[in-house]
Amino acid sequence: MIFTTTANVIDAGAVAYDCSAVTHTYNHASRSVLNRFHLERFPGETLFDRIARAVCRAECLPRKELYEAWEVARRVRRRFRGGPVVDLAAGHGLLAHILILLDDTTPYALCVDRRQPQSADKLNKTLVERWPRLDGRIRYEQNRLEKVALPDDALVVSVHACGTLTDKVLDLAIDSGSRVAVLPCCHALKRCDTGGVDGWVDGPLAVDLTRAARLRQAGFQIHTQTIPGDVTPMNRLLMGRPT
Repeated sequence: MIFTTTANVIDAGAVAYDCSAVTHTYNHASRSVLNRFHLERFPGETLFDRIARAVCRAECLPRKELYEAWEVARRVRRRFRGGPVVDLAAGHGLLAHILILLDDTTPYALCVDRRQPQSADKLNKTLVERWPRLDGRIRYEQNRLEKVALPDDALVVSVHACGTLTDKVLDLAIDSGSRVAVLPCCHALKRCDTGGVDGWVDGPLAVDLTRAARLRQAGFQIHTQTIPGDVTPMNRLLMGRPT
């Protein structure tokens, strides 16, 4: 999105600045926290704009997390419907909320992280006030990923589980035969499996290709997509469904 600022010429001492010629880029990847001053950027009645306004009112979430969660959620819902959502390395749990809003047949979502952000409850409360049907359907569990018990027919999701955490998410999905969607990040090349193809492609891509191959070898039908690069350069989305 490009926003152009139009204003009169400002004379600062001996130098004149034409503000009408200044163009400001709205950076979707910004880590700045959305707040009430950003409400005017989301004036529409689309679901995204309504979610964005609620996030702005909560005043606790970085801008990039809004766009990451939205772009992942809408792609995942084109492939996978129904069943409980398990959001691993969940952070504030926005992804889980959006997945329920996009598919109301999901009974509940479990958000898991080693430490729940203090403002996660604030975000949940703000979203529940806007969508009362979310009330009681978002649960938070502070736990290590490998200790999580997955419910039947779970949809396991994770956005930017750093390094080998993404591999632990895939481990859980493979062991339980659950549908899974991950957006990996921060590829730890000394600990992650490159599959030996890092001589042909860059290391992070080698890791993600190996993850896709591993899911397929485990009997999963895989789907690979990307989310927009202006949201994050680590934008490869890997989805799998057990066959």
